Amino acid sequence: MLKHLAHRTILATAFLASTAEAHMGADGLSHAHDTLGSFMVGIAHPLTGLDHLAAMVSVGLWSALSLGGKTSSMGGPGRLLSVPLAFATTLLLGALMALNGVALPGVEPMIAASLLALGLLVAARIELPTGIGAALVAGFALFHGLAHGQELGGQAGTALTGMVLSTLVLHAAGIGLGLALRQHSRWLPRVAGIGVATFGLGLLSPAIAVVF
Repeated sequence: MLKHLAHRTILATAFLASTAEAHMGADGLSHAHDTLGSFMVGIAHPLTGLDHLAAMVSVGLWSALSLGGKTSSMGGPGRLLSVPLAFATTLLLGALMALNGVALPGVEPMIAASLLALGLLVAARIELPTGIGAALVAGFALFHGLAHGQELGGQAGTALTGMVLSTLVLHAAGIGLGLALRQHSRWLPRVAGIGVATFGLGLLSPAIAVVF
């Protein structure tokens, strides 16, 4: 399943890159350069912020670690794709909202809260029904998407394509890591989850200090 997803991602990336190159002609060289540049900006965007990167890997990690527990309440193997896809889809929705001038309060605190929550879910390997898990990560992804949309510029459509592909790759990396760890280590996922949760709590502490 993971190989199939990675294969499709690689094919999609190659197709988009070739499409950009197809614009190169007598009057299309600069357009192609801008298109490819925007695509690469989108690819790199989730990788340049540690908060976004940690959240996306954690989604895949949690999906794999919490799969097939004692209660089998997670919905079976479909969880490996349904929860990450819910995150990626809502991330795109949030980015499109931001690009169209929609703004919501508390974007940065919600991103920090997502790291705290996802870190705890990973550390404790908490099981949730697939629908609830997908809704939870989608709620967090909306705010990640709003932050990305506020920062991306230029050819938004191309940049967003790269961003979503990069997000899916990070999810796949988290899934692969989680599947490996659940077979060979009990404490490494806990350490990773506690690290992500601590990072989120650190980012959230200024907002908590304002409240109190």
